[in-house]
Amino acid sequence: MAPILKPDLCVIGGGSGGLTTAAAAAAFGVDVVLVERGKMGGDCLNYGCVPSKALLAAGKHAAAIREAERFGIFAGEPRIDFAAVKDHVRGVIAAIAPNDSVERFESLGVTVLQADASFVDEKTVSAGGQLVQARRFVVATGSSPLVPPIEGLAETPFFTNETIFDLYERPDHLVIVGGGPIGMEMAQAHRRLGSKVTVLEGGTCLGRDDPELAAPVIERLREEGVVVRDFAKVLAVAKGEAGPSITFETDGGRETIEASHLLIAVGRAANVDGLGLDAAGIDYTAKGITVRHDLRTTNRRVYAVGDISGGPQFTHVANYQAGLVLRPILFRLPVRERRDHLPHVTFTDPELGQVGPTEAEAKASGLLKDVVSWPYGENDRAQAERRTGGQIKLVLGAKGKIIGAGVVGLSAGEITNMLSLAVGKAMTVADLRDFISPYPTLSEIGKRAATVYYRPYTKKALVRGAVRLLSRFG
Repeated sequence: MAPILKPDLCVIGGGSGGLTTAAAAAAFGVDVVLVERGKMGGDCLNYGCVPSKALLAAGKHAAAIREAERFGIFAGEPRIDFAAVKDHVRGVIAAIAPNDSVERFESLGVTVLQADASFVDEKTVSAGGQLVQARRFVVATGSSPLVPPIEGLAETPFFTNETIFDLYERPDHLVIVGGGPIGMEMAQAHRRLGSKVTVLEGGTCLGRDDPELAAPVIERLREEGVVVRDFAKVLAVAKGEAGPSITFETDGGRETIEASHLLIAVGRAANVDGLGLDAAGIDYTAKGITVRHDLRTTNRRVYAVGDISGGPQFTHVANYQAGLVLRPILFRLPVRERRDHLPHVTFTDPELGQVGPTEAEAKASGLLKDVVSWPYGENDRAQAERRTGGQIKLVLGAKGKIIGAGVVGLSAGEITNMLSLAVGKAMTVADLRDFISPYPTLSEIGKRAATVYYRPYTKKALVRGAVRLLSRFG
């Protein structure tokens, strides 16, 4: 039997959260073992954020060619080589992969075990025949595409985000079950690259976002030819000669459509199976591992970060949580996870960003005092780019504190960076009003929205009287 490894830290999972934890700990000279059974980089690099944004970028270029006439440039309908587009996607992954590779992490001093990991007791993990007993463990095994119990699905070929990027033939008619961020991003990308696309959503598309801000995204997709069906409950699928057949139900009754390809994008399931969590005394549910405010599990030796921790399933959240757990593990410092300032972006065109509670969520919690907004159409840069659809919305609490914010429009994801800082640092509209934005930039809409908060003061008799009085003193 191989000798038992006894590192200071054992990280299970080589996705964003696990890699951040391992690299940072190793930078401080900590002895780290990293266990990963699949591809280094996890879902984000191989099946999620990176390939989806690369595919969206290709679709954006195709759309730009089609829209060039608005700028006096005539290019015609673009010729799309779908296989070459997928080569572009693979090339982007390959360019980033060395940063997440086994070789890089071994060069940092991390011991990498490429195997399944499973707890055998409260302080021991088995991985590929090797036993690891660490002072602390961090579980970062992520999540996988959720496959719903739809009649006939098991017998019908379908794709998830883990397999769709390996498809090198352009779908003639792609039917997407699920109208969340993944479904809507893939719908627009494939439509712009020449596919017919239908989205079937059991509720409302982009239903977790502010409906006022989500509406322009859905409208844009429909304008581009994507068929979007809300409140469409998929009942069954079947394998046909030309492709999958999908039967769904709406208020108008049952319908059946034929597809060439089927993409299932209804959410994700935490990867808790096979980890031996019971043997380690770690509580968990189908949503993930149960963690305290400091991300520690019911086993005091073990922390959990990323999708497996049952919180928002975003790469940046995993990185944020990794930074948190390093403080108690390395420096014995207390931490408390916050989720009221976490941002997310749907990278459609227009982009849709949100940080903190939406207007409806803030109202339901009793924190909402005011809402101010500003349209893209009143922004000079948006006019120059001929992208005037969209708006910013600031959700305000007491004394003008920015407790939430949302934005839809061109480069909304980049603007969300500023909004995330404002919410995370408990800034007020006065802070946003007073910052100097270079002209002409899209981020000016944040400053303009902040000034709207003060507009009622210009009408107050007391304020006007004070101005008149002060004017008498020269």
